[in-house]
Amino acid sequence: QVQVVESGGGLVQSGGSLRLSCAASGSIVGINAMGWYRQAPGKQRELVATITPGGRSTYADAVKGRFTISRDNAKNTVYLQMSILKPEDTAVYYCKVDRQIFSAKYEHWGQGTQVTVSS
Repeated sequence: QVQVVESGGGLVQSGGSLRLSCAASGSIVGINAMGWYRQAPGKQRELVATITPGGRSTYADAVKGRFTISRDNAKNTVYLQMSILKPEDTAVYYCKVDRQIFSAKYEHWGQGTQVTVSS
């Protein structure tokens, strides 16, 4: 079993900052990429950012230059530093942890943390 727990969401004014954290625990052998996704009301879940164990990151165009993803491999934790927040960033943010053991691949999702940006 793998547990994925997000924290750090909340209410912030437009232009403000928040830092999300996500920790994986349990049977965490073979962790690969870790990432953040978000889902706004009435919309599909979308990729925000991902990061490989080696630190290579990718970002959605909508957050480039404003959000920074990082990870601590020793702690099995991934972070999302969000700056210059906009009302359109309002969503539930989910953490995803990918694992691979030999040829078997697994995805583990957290429960999500609400981020609300007021105008």
